[in-house]
Amino acid sequence: MIQIRQLPASDIARLAEVDRSEHVRVGYTCRDGVLQAREVDWRVPAWRTEGEGPHSLRAMVRSCTEALEAGGILLGALDGERLAGVAILRLRLTQRMAQLAFLHISRPYRRQGIAARLLAEASRLARLDGARTLYVSATESGSAVGFYLS
Repeated sequence: MIQIRQLPASDIARLAEVDRSEHVRVGYTCRDGVLQAREVDWRVPAWRTEGEGPHSLRAMVRSCTEALEAGGILLGALDGERLAGVAILRLRLTQRMAQLAFLHISRPYRRQGIAARLLAEASRLARLDGARTLYVSATESGSAVGFYLS
């Protein structure tokens, strides 16, 4: 059974456990405030373990660490001790707005409601801190857009 719990910031290195790979077939653009779907063929690989460039594990850990140091909370979805998903909530983006700074679910755990549970916990914590809105920025993939629209 998946448990959602707050993790210490030092656990951000466990991001390596999350398989972000995905084959994206629908992408979205926003024109004049309207989402438009289009056919795409994007192969999103697992985190690159070498180097420090975009989409490398080191770059993601560094970016997530910055969000945590700016008042973020690390949430993990755990299957026993295995990390099935992770979210970072940044409190006080503005006085009344928090930010969902990061959300990834490992490939074998997708479509099981884990992202919704992480989002619900992040939203609950944001409201407890006084936030009235939650800022979310996501990739334009069909899976991400579909999730947030649902």
